[in-house]
Amino acid sequence: MLDWDHSKPWYHGSPLKLKVLRKGSTITQDRDLARIFSHKPTIVSISDRGMKHDGSTPGFLYQIAEEIREGDIYPHPRSSMEEGKEWLTARELRVELIDLTQVAEEEKLLDKELERLRKLARSEGKYGQKENI
Repeated sequence: MLDWDHSKPWYHGSPLKLKVLRKGSTITQDRDLARIFSHKPTIVSISDRGMKHDGSTPGFLYQIAEEIREGDIYPHPRSSMEEGKEWLTARELRVELIDLTQVAEEEKLLDKELERLRKLARSEGKYGQKENI
């Protein structure tokens, strides 16, 4: 199993108010990525210029409020992100709300960027998935 940094907290972003994450939920140790996931994007673009996305929903940023142990999480098997960025929960986990999120204008994908990414995703058979392009 891929290891994780045990010194870092875990995060979850959602447009929903939560107290507990269901088994099979996505978590990450990347706070900014979790914040972006709170906006319900269909495409996330990660490059050396930062992260951009097509989400438009205000949301909530959560931190996992209990210890993560071996077997509680596993790498997302269909992630298009860099290895170790996206994990799935193997059991319910309590969460603590740490921030309300708003979509930052500078993170929004422009229409021309969206069209290019959608074409690329269709050609790679990944349309509708979060993209690391």
